[in-house]
Parts: sequence; C-alpha cells; structure tokens
Amino acid sequence: MSMRRPGPRLAHLYRLGVKELWSLLREPALLVLIVYTFTLSIYVAATAMPESLHNAAIAIVDLDGSPLSARLAASFYPPHFHAPELVDSARADTGLDNGNYTFVLVIPPDYQRDTLAGHAPAAQLNVDATRMSQAFTGNGYVQQIVAGEVGDFVRRRQPASAAQVGLALRTRYNPNLEQSWFGALTEIINNVTMLSVILTGAALIREREHGTIEHLLVMPVTPAEIVLAKIWSMGLVVLLAALAALLLVVQGALQVPIRGSVTLFAVVTALHLFATTSMGIFLATLARSMPQFGMLLVLVLLPLQMLSGGTTPRESMPQLVQDLMLAAPTTHFVAAGQAILYRGAGVAVVWPQMLALAVIGTLLFAASLHRFRRSLAQAQ
Repeated sequence: MSMRRPGPRLAHLYRLGVKELWSLLREPALLVLIVYTFTLSIYVAATAMPESLHNAAIAIVDLDGSPLSARLAASFYPPHFHAPELVDSARADTGLDNGNYTFVLVIPPDYQRDTLAGHAPAAQLNVDATRMSQAFTGNGYVQQIVAGEVGDFVRRRQPASAAQVGLALRTRYNPNLEQSWFGALTEIINNVTMLSVILTGAALIREREHGTIEHLLVMPVTPAEIVLAKIWSMGLVVLLAALAALLLVVQGALQVPIRGSVTLFAVVTALHLFATTSMGIFLATLARSMPQFGMLLVLVLLPLQMLSGGTTPRESMPQLVQDLMLAAPTTHFVAAGQAILYRGAGVAVVWPQMLALAVIGTLLFAASLHRFRRSLAQAQ
C-alpha cells in the first residue's frame, strides 16, 4: 500500500482556499458587509453615543462676582467642557432655547460670603435634557467640580482638621475616561467573531445552494481538506480586515493608543478565528438555507457578545453564567484582547487564554468535521 504524500494535501488546501476567496469576490453583498463592519461600524460605535463627557457647551451666569465664582468659572475646561461663556440671565435662557448651551450654571449673589459663613448656599444648574447622554453624564461632572472647588476654597480660608484617610486616585490606561477608546476596540473584537461565523457558514451554504458541493465530492479531496480550506481562507480575510481596522480606523481616524503588541494580538485573533470559523461550519451543517442560518446566528451571536465580558464585566454576572461562558471562545478572546490592547500584556499573561482558544477550537473543528461528513453521507 502506497503512502499518500503530504505535498498534494497542502496543494489541495491552497487551491480550495483560493477558490473560496474567488467565490467571496463574486459576492458584492458580503464584500460590502466586510468593509462596513471594519470601518464605519467601528467608527460609529466609538463616537455615536459617548458615555464620557466631551467638549460640552457650558455658560455661567455670575451674579456674585467674587473670587470663588471666578474660581468656579475657571474650573471648566477641555476636554470635558468647552471654555465657559460668561453671560447674563437673558442670554442664558436664549442660549438654552437655541441649543447653544447644554449647561448653564447660575451663581447667586453673595455666594462666597454665604459659603464662608457656613450657610451652604445653592447654585442653580440648568441642563438641556434633549442632549440626553451629555445631560446625564455632565450633571454629575458639574456637581463634582463645583463641590471640589468650593471645598478647596473653604479649606484655604478656614483651618481644617487633618483627614483620617487620604485617597490618591490614579486612572490608568485611559486617563480621560474616553468612551471611544473602549468602544472602538470592543467593536473590533465583537466584529471578528460575528464576521468569521457569517463568512464560513455562508461559504458552505452557498456551495450547497449552487450545487458545487457535489462537484467537490467527485474530486480527490477529503472532507477535512474542504473544511480546512474554508477555515483558513475566511479566517485570513477577517484577520487582515481586523488588523487594517486596528491600524487605520482605531489608531488613525480615532487616535486611540494601542498599548500592547499588534503581532501578539494577531496571533490570539488567529486562534480565535480557528474556533469561530469552525463554529460557522458547524452551524451551516445544521441549517438548510441562509434564512435558517441567519436565525441560528441570532441565537448564538447575541449570548456570545453579551456574556463574554466585552460589554459587561464577567465578575458582575451570576456565577453559573461565568462558568458556562468559559466554554465559549469569545470569553477568552475578549480577556486576551483587552489585556493586550488596553494594558500592554505579553505572552506570560495571556497564555492561559491562548491555550483555552486552541483547545476550544480543536473541539469545535472536530464537531464541525463530524457534522460535515454526516451531511455529505446524507446527500449521497
């Protein structure tokens, strides 16, 4: 019995993968989806609804004219606020009506005198609540700034007892708490999962609907070669698109700093893609058409994205959910991706996630190959 050389097998994988790439090029809808997912989708997710305050318009009505009121006016500055405008009451009302200001802080007469006398006078904050995200977040910012400045002013004018505990607050990795930094990278991580499952599943269903799967059965290729070709070709497309988005959209357009190694992130992404593309093959063997495949995607992708730790920290979830999601590749990919891109972690930190992705990917590949062989046997 002659042994089959490994050379032709690699040639089969290469040629079948190239065939998948050419098939993808003839699908304009999928090409538009790829471009949109890794460009405009990331930019919109990072900038459309920022949770952090950024360049909010504020005006100040200073009816006191004291050093304390001047100190309060000087405490609002970029990047959270525009430089405040000093206006009178009439201009403040008109500015709110016209949408020129989101916040108007009214400092009453004798504010400094009453504050030093211990009377706790009230300053009025008018908020344009139609700007919902800024109004909700900025309300807390303004209160903190005013309370902090008034407290510092009083302590300088009056002797204060030493505090029992001193808290030194240091914000690491994202000093200004910019939502776009978190949103852009999280969107890339989520889109890698979504698109890899869609592309591989659609490639298999497309072959079945066009009848080309029967052509492959009469060729000297094995089911494993067919599955592996779809995995490496579609995984390569998603990997290149993700890296391009990371460099051009995240670092370029959004000016988000990347703390860690892009190369290490690419390796982790490749391991994750091995798992998710295998998942796409498995789902495609369960579905008989693209509409069924789309329904399966809704049932699978939403829990993967919501419960993997990308949107909400896993520590805040019930323990049962945390344990169950350890079987999902997205859980480990999110943990490794955030550690590398946000905190600059190296292999010594993320190797457990890399090992978990390799094990989960192997199991998913074995399951998808088994299902694919069964579907071929049923077709024959």
